[in-house]
Amino acid sequence: MKALVTGATGFIGSSVVRELLKDGKEVKVLVRQSSNTKNIDGLDVEKAYGDVRDKEAVKTALKGCDVFYQTAALYELWGPPKKDYYDVNVEGTKASLQAALEQGVPKVVHTSSIAALGAHGRERPANEEAQYNYPSGAPPYVLTKYLGEVEALKFARNGLPVVVVNPSGVIGVRDIRPTPTGRIILDVLNKRASGYMDGGSNYVDVEDVARGHILAAQKGMIGEKYVLGNANLSWIEFYRLVSDVAGMQPPKLKLPYPAVLVTSYLYQLIATITKKPPPLTPGAARFARMYSYFDSSKAVKELGMPQTPIRTTVEKAVKWFKENGYVKAG
Repeated sequence: MKALVTGATGFIGSSVVRELLKDGKEVKVLVRQSSNTKNIDGLDVEKAYGDVRDKEAVKTALKGCDVFYQTAALYELWGPPKKDYYDVNVEGTKASLQAALEQGVPKVVHTSSIAALGAHGRERPANEEAQYNYPSGAPPYVLTKYLGEVEALKFARNGLPVVVVNPSGVIGVRDIRPTPTGRIILDVLNKRASGYMDGGSNYVDVEDVARGHILAAQKGMIGEKYVLGNANLSWIEFYRLVSDVAGMQPPKLKLPYPAVLVTSYLYQLIATITKKPPPLTPGAARFARMYSYFDSSKAVKELGMPQTPIRTTVEKAVKWFKENGYVKAG
């Protein structure tokens, strides 16, 4: 059995590749000529070159493959034009899944996000039935992941054997960019987190998420969604966990949301001048104040997705960031 993985140089995609290789599977990866391949260098994979927005390139790469893992996405909270998010996360999804449909691939796993399921508070964690409910002004990544999921489910209704997985806040080893979630950890480690506000999210180990993808291909029901998550933590709970693991004092100042929002606009203005990513954008501030708590029991019960203790996951992430020069001395 051979699998094609798009987004294979990224955080989740490269972990999927490694888990497949552990299982003794043949792996082909679709990468762009300009891709940073550090996360897959030295791995025994077949490389095909192309872009998920190019249907014919994906279709060619899929020849001889039994499973298609569509993990490619533009995951940033600032920087690229809004059109780029739509081109990759929506049009790229449509093009690649159309290629899979035409090629007749037996099983497809599409990587969505809990962002596509909205934020529904902390009293009762939401599940796969939750509906997208973010107000206007959400980061383009959030909206386009939802729209991409809508397209994937349309393909399922039209005959493509696709399963959708919704990872939560993914953390762990080999977050080379790092991702926005990884930057939260680095803000604590590098003492850039001056305080916290209300809000929270669900967090999960990247290796558990990768295994969840493989289990979804093996056991997932076509047209179904599976939340790949683990622990629900408020911002202060997450900050305290990271700080405790790192042997540091956590941020103690609770920041009022209006002040955070005003500051985020100032950050954004400065970023337009310096061309450097701001610590926080208005869209990210609005998004962060919500509680995106989720119930992952469906993936655990139906797929057998592992649940690494979140402290262990944070320990691995902190150790990796330190060993790879992401944490400033002192």
